[in-house]
Amino acid sequence: MKFIISLVLIVLLSVAACLYLPWWSIAIVAFIVAALIPQNPGKSFLTGFIAILLLWGLLSWYISSNNNHLLAHKVSMIILKTDSPLLLIVATAMTGGLVAGFAALSGSYLRRN
Repeated sequence: MKFIISLVLIVLLSVAACLYLPWWSIAIVAFIVAALIPQNPGKSFLTGFIAILLLWGLLSWYISSNNNHLLAHKVSMIILKTDSPLLLIVATAMTGGLVAGFAALSGSYLRRN
């Protein structure tokens, strides 16, 4: 139950924080949620990782699909050297997931000490 509550809380607070703060505010949110809700470090990492992976993946796909992946085609050619908007969306989601996962892991370790 703590896992689902943490997951939902990270997603909702990250959406609210990113409206007014920079993109890295997801790390602050994941850190605070993991510090306040006690879980073992592995579950805390997974909670932060999955929450932002899903959030950024779905938001990236939604934004990209609104313009028929036009910009994603061009950016994927520049960054990934291949024409794959889906791979760009996955890379975006993984980046956010890793940032939030490691922040949640840090929050969990802070709680343990």
